[in-house]
Amino acid sequence: MKIIKGVCSPGRTGFFFDDQRAIKEGAVADGSAYKGSPVTPGFSAVRQAGESISVMLVLEDGQVAHGDCAAVQYSGAGGRDPLFLAKDFIPLIEEHVFPALVGREITTFRQMADALEAMTINNQPLHTAIRYGISQAILDAVAKSKKQMMCQVIAQEYGTRLIASPIPIFTQSGDNRYDNSDKMILKGAHVLPHGLINNVKTKLGEKGELLLEYVTWLRNRILDLRLDNNYAPILHLDVYGTIGIVFGNDNYSAMADYLATLEKAAAPFKLRIEGPMDVEDREQQMIALSTLTKLLDERNINVELVADEWCNTLEDIKYFADNKAGHMVQIKTPDLGGIGNTVEAVLYCKEKGVGAYQGGTCNETDRSAQICVHLAMATRPVQILAKPGMGVDEGYMIVNNEMQRIIALLKQD
Repeated sequence: MKIIKGVCSPGRTGFFFDDQRAIKEGAVADGSAYKGSPVTPGFSAVRQAGESISVMLVLEDGQVAHGDCAAVQYSGAGGRDPLFLAKDFIPLIEEHVFPALVGREITTFRQMADALEAMTINNQPLHTAIRYGISQAILDAVAKSKKQMMCQVIAQEYGTRLIASPIPIFTQSGDNRYDNSDKMILKGAHVLPHGLINNVKTKLGEKGELLLEYVTWLRNRILDLRLDNNYAPILHLDVYGTIGIVFGNDNYSAMADYLATLEKAAAPFKLRIEGPMDVEDREQQMIALSTLTKLLDERNINVELVADEWCNTLEDIKYFADNKAGHMVQIKTPDLGGIGNTVEAVLYCKEKGVGAYQGGTCNETDRSAQICVHLAMATRPVQILAKPGMGVDEGYMIVNNEMQRIIALLKQD
């Protein structure tokens, strides 16, 4: 079967593009907006509407394969590709990418995805968001040509085994970390709440006291609201390097002491802390995270550290996993470009004994979230992010329902 046409349409994502550096430097929240001037190149405001591009591949039998190009909320930060605006990239896709696909026979996902990854324009690789969305459409095209689910294509091509059981879903609260935590608890989310702890003054506290207060509240709230005494979600909080800002990026003992305090406050629930420090350099970030991970293990502080900043590409993930820089690595799916890299990243982390968190961003779409569920069901990461958006209900529904559909169909085989 051949691809006979490519079509693009501009779209919105489930959240916003935020200038992370401007927020860290003190941009003030003003309702759903931020006051202040952007500092990251490409931004026209500290917060602006998230954009996507839907890529549709029309097959010769009339079926349409579909994927969505999207970039992370904090585009341009931590070594990532620049801001992704539809008006800038639709012409590029139409001029350079579609001619390489239209008229081509559909073969295997890996073969076609590898060709996409290797494509360059002026000796530069395609933007990660473009590779992300078009590789989704390619996977869908292969699945439609074979009359299979996308997860079945991945399992066959990568030699994995499909299991008809769910994967823990991680829900994220955004700034509404109290009311949204209630939603998570009531819905029985497996991992919660993310928390968006991206500011020292308003969220972590100058001595870490605000986060400690929140963890204590969250622990008590779960005990108060849970309907089943066996419900024991994992507490996973993303702190965006703010612990390092307060205690010192290289003051590992002080950071460990603080994490031990959080561990006690979270008990009896398991605690994960994502991005404890951000030293704004890939190698130094790996060293810092590896050092703190080793210290926590030596001191029997049962807090799992999650790598995020400066761990963006497949190469980065392998580098951090090889050096045990974190107990878990977030595989931030849009940052890896083609979705085949997400598959390989999950499998590599599992091989190295490092937790694989198949994440992404609130700034994706329903389509990219659904396709990511297929990747997860074929590779079995430790957890998968509920996305897009920060409202809990929508992202959790999209990811959970797609997962349950896959499980139901697998049980029929």
